Amino acid sequence: MSDLTGKVALVTGGSRGIGAAISQRLADAGAAIALTYVQAADQARAVAEQIEANGGRATVIQADLARPETAAEAVEQVVREFGRIDILVNNAGFLAYGPLAEVSAADLDRVLAVDIRSVFLAAQAAARHMGDGGRIISIGSCFNGRVPGSNFVLQAMAQSALIGLTKGLARELGPLGITATVVDPGPIDTDMNPAHGETADFQRSLTALGRYGEAEDIAAAVAYLAGAGGRYVTGTALAVDGGYTI
Repeated sequence: MSDLTGKVALVTGGSRGIGAAISQRLADAGAAIALTYVQAADQARAVAEQIEANGGRATVIQADLARPETAAEAVEQVVREFGRIDILVNNAGFLAYGPLAEVSAADLDRVLAVDIRSVFLAAQAAARHMGDGGRIISIGSCFNGRVPGSNFVLQAMAQSALIGLTKGLARELGPLGITATVVDPGPIDTDMNPAHGETADFQRSLTALGRYGEAEDIAAAVAYLAGAGGRYVTGTALAVDGGYTI
């Protein structure tokens, strides 16, 4: 496991599912954790309490990343409380899908605000405080490389934009020793996309392994990128999708 002792990580959307698993994994590696939530205060506190029960340090931040000022505010709060920020994990996202004709302007605005704008603004704020060894890791989607059917226009658009943003960050921040990467999950068994859901069999059929992954699979990839093993990985996406995009 990566040794992140002395590091501070901010995980957006860290109260459940993949975000909670990432928070726990980075804490187990020694990092102090700040995790954001929108409404699930009890779940966020439960994650933080578990980290602290295991000997770690954690705090929770209420943050609606659809608001333009919130991402930078969350970063600055982390720096005030912990004195630094070394790892930014942009995990929060907004899922909206449906036929093109039914996509609303409100859904379009929220996807762009949470999935792209907040990542940009959080990275901008975090880069001001990061030094050599800083990590900006965004959680994308297998829709970056493959769109298996209709109803996913917004998701495909946002994930492609996230890759472009990450490549730009990598070039901009590389001279400072800061890396920028994306982790693209495939079907992951969470409450938002359970392995027993209505479309689960179809999703399994699109993977080479024929099964769902677990949140811990994504957390392990993030821990790798956040640690010494990821020091020469930047400007790229790591697919953790069971062969979804083959």
